[in-house]
Amino acid sequence: KLLNAHGIDTATSAYHDHSGGRARAALLREIKAGAAIALVSDAGTPLVSDPGYLLVRAAAKEDLPIEVLPGPSAVLTALVASGLPAYPFTFAGFPPPKSGKRRRFYRQFGSLGHTLVVFESPHRILKSLSDAGSELGERPAALARELTKMHEEILRGTLSEIQAQLETRSTIKGELVLVVGPGT
Repeated sequence: KLLNAHGIDTATSAYHDHSGGRARAALLREIKAGAAIALVSDAGTPLVSDPGYLLVRAAAKEDLPIEVLPGPSAVLTALVASGLPAYPFTFAGFPPPKSGKRRRFYRQFGSLGHTLVVFESPHRILKSLSDAGSELGERPAALARELTKMHEEILRGTLSEIQAQLETRSTIKGELVLVVGPGT
């Protein structure tokens, strides 16, 4: 959509979790033949919870040039907007979808003593907040929704307070980033 809006008609192709080694090999061949390839993500900075790192790793292994132009980052935007200590912090991607594994996931970060940032889906956020609270205790937190978009929202409070706010809603939509402060 962005390319079309600016009249740019450069050929594009999808690169995602299911592209596999064949697509990666084809892109590497194009680079070796002198083409310039741009890896662009519709979800913020590429390679943060994104399969593009496999392409970059393969290009680096073959000593091909890599130039990085950072873009929006939901991780850093949420961290800054949270008001929680930003240094140090750990970004842990998406928690597992099933409760038992998700609880173990949160448990492993319980003793870190610093801020934790995770992505979560709207249909799992309530259970994830509950599991985080069970494993990490009652910690300060912030939930960032739809960052840099028209319906941006930041909820702040403890894990259970944010969970209670969300439980009053008929639906929860958007891309979510949960920031959990250090324990006391």
